[in-house]
Amino acid sequence: MSAAIRRALVVVLDSAGCGHAPDAADYGDEGADTLGHLMERIPDLDLPNLASLGLYDITAPDKPANLLENALWTRLTAHSAGKDTTTGHWELMGCTLDQPFATFEKFPEELIDELQRRCAVEFIGNHAASGTEILEKLGMEHLRTRRPILYTSADSVMQIAAHEEVFGLDRLWALCKTARKLLDERGIRIGRVIARPFLGNSPADFKRTGNRHDYSLMPGETALNRLQKAGVQTIGVGKISDIFAGSGISESQPTKSNAGGMAAIDMLWTEDRPATHFIFANLVDFDTLYGHRRDPEGYANCLREFDAWLGKFLPKVRPGDLVMITADHGNDPYHTGTDHTREQVPLLALGLKSEMKAEVFADVARMVENHFA
Repeated sequence: MSAAIRRALVVVLDSAGCGHAPDAADYGDEGADTLGHLMERIPDLDLPNLASLGLYDITAPDKPANLLENALWTRLTAHSAGKDTTTGHWELMGCTLDQPFATFEKFPEELIDELQRRCAVEFIGNHAASGTEILEKLGMEHLRTRRPILYTSADSVMQIAAHEEVFGLDRLWALCKTARKLLDERGIRIGRVIARPFLGNSPADFKRTGNRHDYSLMPGETALNRLQKAGVQTIGVGKISDIFAGSGISESQPTKSNAGGMAAIDMLWTEDRPATHFIFANLVDFDTLYGHRRDPEGYANCLREFDAWLGKFLPKVRPGDLVMITADHGNDPYHTGTDHTREQVPLLALGLKSEMKAEVFADVARMVENHFA
């Protein structure tokens, strides 16, 4: 790799918070601590490679760790209101929200009537529920009637679930695109419209597939836009392009799992890539498969898998590279409910030009931009 070619990587472990934020009580999340509770309650959870970057100093200070000499670590606090994926990622890239996104327990009937008219469908549902709960309650009715399932959660999302084979995947995506357009036309600031395809023939074997798509509100200017203008290739891995509505993304590598995301990073992080580049990756399984489903053992195994991959990746980091590992919010599998938790997040870094001075999510954007300055 030419000395003139600079590169940076930010990996977001989706939902890997490290302790309730100062305002967590306002969100009903006082006491939440995703990583801390996992480290405390699963004694054999050993993450030596994350520990070498300072994770134990943040989450389990009594556990021994072999720290890398140039590792730096801290906790970050969100300045934006909210605890959702879009808010967290936008602020990590320097777009801080003064007002939270809109949330609903039930979408207005007039809005839904218009969406049904435009798409020639009739919905079932239209209430708040978890993804597994909504399929248990309405999945069979959807199979009988072919009517898509509309629901939401504590986050700023409109979610539409439909069977890939019975309803059709392309039809579901088109329906969600129309919903995004309608919300934008009416100035309804819902962060994401999410297509939730599933397969199966009964509640016992209903399973959401990897063909999910997120249709996000367009962000304001972010570090991604500024880096592009400065000639840096910006590469989104996982659902990054969806989260930013494609804005500021030079290249997208969508993935369906953490394994796919880690493989994409390995493919992109090569010595012979010809241009200065920034890789921004989201690993979603922590959140969707284990946090929301309140599965601490699954979450712990997911961390072990990432840590094993990290051990193979770290030797590929060269002098002049910047690597940061962080999160976008919490989702404590020991907390009540099934929603995200308002938490601080860890920031583990290699290759910073100077001592880390970071307190809020947006400091990640500042440090990335400084790396390429």
